[in-house]
Amino acid sequence: MIKAILSVTNDLYTDPRVDKVARFLQRNGYQVTLVGRRYGDSPALEERPYQTHRMRLLFRKGSLFYAEYQLRLFFYLLFRRFDVYVANDLDTLLPNFLISRMRKKRLVYDSHEYFCGELSVVNKPSSLWVWSHIEKFCFPKLETVITVSESIVDQYEKEYGIRPYLVRNIPPERKAEVTETRASLGIPENKFILILQGNAINEGRGGEEMIEAMPLLPDTHLLVVGGGLSLPAMKQRAKELNVTDSITFVGRQNQQMLYNYTVLADVGIALDRDVSANARFSLPNKIFEYIKAGTPLVVSNLVERRHIVEQYHVGVVAEDWTPENIAAAVRLLKDNPDFFRQCQEHCATAAHELTWENEEKVLEKVYLE
Repeated sequence: MIKAILSVTNDLYTDPRVDKVARFLQRNGYQVTLVGRRYGDSPALEERPYQTHRMRLLFRKGSLFYAEYQLRLFFYLLFRRFDVYVANDLDTLLPNFLISRMRKKRLVYDSHEYFCGELSVVNKPSSLWVWSHIEKFCFPKLETVITVSESIVDQYEKEYGIRPYLVRNIPPERKAEVTETRASLGIPENKFILILQGNAINEGRGGEEMIEAMPLLPDTHLLVVGGGLSLPAMKQRAKELNVTDSITFVGRQNQQMLYNYTVLADVGIALDRDVSANARFSLPNKIFEYIKAGTPLVVSNLVERRHIVEQYHVGVVAEDWTPENIAAAVRLLKDNPDFFRQCQEHCATAAHELTWENEEKVLEKVYLE
């Protein structure tokens, strides 16, 4: 049996893409181990059909965390034998690259973002220097690269002459069961519900801009589902604007509960700003989660998400990030019932095409041929 190890720097709890890849490999005869880290407040993992290992680290963020994680992951891989090493994102690539070379085993690099164009990296010259040198050292020697949007595919080909496989982060076609109601989740029954979800609601992800638009949207209620560095500032700004009663901040949820919140909302929000190349090229999972749930979208005018909305007619593009334009985009759906229903119908149609099962056809070429 082929033994594969998938490495990530998160705590495995809310990473549906890596879970889907691990399950795909498990179903196709691989013995899979998924390794990440464990926070002090990390929830317990549900039972999975593959092995998991979460390392407890001294540092939670910053350069010391990344240095510690690289060393811990290197030695974890060094003392175990695998046939295929799968590095998810640049922050796990170097240990996997070195060990796979030492063992003369296969390495697959699955880049979930344009890492060296990510805002937190670009804004720190020292971080950009380190990560760009790691990428330039490893990338030209890679044989198999996967990434998540056509724009990132094009960018990597332009930089390195290597055209990655495209595997978008799309949920499976089979829908989860709706097990909650608005009442059971404390969601207002008589309001038009907006949802902003995300594992990392950080600077540039549109959270602050959505808060600024809320005073212009009476009779609406915003659900912020997930975690991130911007949440304290968003909560403070909601108080200043006197809209705290119109916003519910919900912590991180497992996939089942996240689906409940998304289905019960009326409109999904994805207003990431053009603050970096990575933001510009991004095509986040929440876009497809909204479509799967039949929840029309309001998205920012970034190339990948605009393409999805216009191709499948599943929502509205906000032309910029002013409160007025964001509110106007929401009202196009809220105040036009026929248009709203059409977008819901188009979501249902698009959901049959935009499935993980279709993306797996690319994984078959990568791992099974």
